[in-house]
Amino acid sequence: MKKIKIAKYVFLLFCILWLGACKTPAITDKQENKSVPASYKNSQDTINSITIKWRAYFTDPNLLAIIDTALLNNQELNITLQEIEMSKNEIMARKGEYLPFVNLGIGAGVDKAGKYTWDGFSEEDLKDNPYKGPKYIGDFLADANFSWELDVWKKLRSAKKSAMLKYLSTTEGKNFMVTNIIAEIAESYYELLALDNLLAIIQQNIELQTSALQVVKFQKEAAKVTQLAVNRFEAQLLNTKNLQYDIQQKIIETENRINFLAGRFPKPIIRNSADFNNSPLDIIQSGIPSQLLVNRPDIRQAELQLSAAKIDVEVAKANFYPSFRLSAGVGFHAFNPGYLIRPESILYNLAGDMMAPLINKNAIKSTYFNANLQQIQAVYNYERSILNAHIEVVNQLSRIENYVKSYETKSKEVEILTQSITISNSLFRSARADYMEVLLTQREALESRMQQIEIKMKQMSAKVNIYKALGGGWN
Repeated sequence: MKKIKIAKYVFLLFCILWLGACKTPAITDKQENKSVPASYKNSQDTINSITIKWRAYFTDPNLLAIIDTALLNNQELNITLQEIEMSKNEIMARKGEYLPFVNLGIGAGVDKAGKYTWDGFSEEDLKDNPYKGPKYIGDFLADANFSWELDVWKKLRSAKKSAMLKYLSTTEGKNFMVTNIIAEIAESYYELLALDNLLAIIQQNIELQTSALQVVKFQKEAAKVTQLAVNRFEAQLLNTKNLQYDIQQKIIETENRINFLAGRFPKPIIRNSADFNNSPLDIIQSGIPSQLLVNRPDIRQAELQLSAAKIDVEVAKANFYPSFRLSAGVGFHAFNPGYLIRPESILYNLAGDMMAPLINKNAIKSTYFNANLQQIQAVYNYERSILNAHIEVVNQLSRIENYVKSYETKSKEVEILTQSITISNSLFRSARADYMEVLLTQREALESRMQQIEIKMKQMSAKVNIYKALGGGWN
């Protein structure tokens, strides 16, 4: 009975330790917030003047439909989502390390000792005198083993905090990827609209130059011009026709790039290219630098990585300190299954040990040194992210401003050259202008209209890039 009472005490002790471990090491929301950078916490409940929602920023319904498809099917994004789930499982694993471990075991077996051993001699004696012992000799065991590493130096809890920060970092990485995917799709979509308009301009010029060629042929028959004029007009027409094939190829490639980002096989992209020149260019306020730090997911990712690297140094430093472990076991052990559940078959043990590195600490030192170097790397990465974000915003804001002015100037040029085509044709028909003037005017008008479309495409590209530079929006 004394053994039964001791076993009960051992069992109650470990129940108390178990409950304490489940309660004490658990990190409350307040404690977890201490390890999360302030900018990340503020980003959850602060509305900034530079926060952009992509559904409100990009208003083209065809573009919105493509982005919705990409956010579901993009393979690279789905790979990142799986990495986030793995990071979440890492938190679970780290959390389990500072809780007690309980293992249940059941075993059965038969032992045969050597003849010239004490156990073997006892077995031989029992064979000669079976009435002295049991008729059946075996080994049967049912027990529960407990082990718990005491987190005296908070090494295990710090490792859990680091895993949590790395998980948040992968989440911010996903947000940054979503912003990049949205920006790349939008830029390719506007490029596709620009190519459609370029193709339409070329086809209009083909019709115009075909009519001009017919006029020149009539004038040749009337002996007003030579064959040279006919050849020059025809050569210009063929050159213009050749331009459309290159643009048609670019249209196919751009469509397929959008389809790839959307995670689907090649298919025509539904779009409305007629109003491309009238596409709105919203004025964006960059806000103050502190808001930029909050809104950029890549900066928040770098900040979380820096916080995790700082905690990793603490974990590596704790490896120099002693570790403490409690272990215990309670169960039943008997040579006959009939005796297994009797009080006399109870076994128990309770032990505590301490281990500390004494000599040959090279592995621990190298881990600690590497953790410090990784922290320095994280600092540089954080600084680079801030610097890159600031430069991107300045560049894109300046780009929008300059391309708005450039588009206005080019529009005036296009208007003047379009009028010049009508004037030159009229003068040519009345023999008051040379055919070279007509050719030159047509070529200049075509080039200026194509340049106007390219400037508009650069405007829309700047609109996309400022959305990306200001942190974008992933919801």
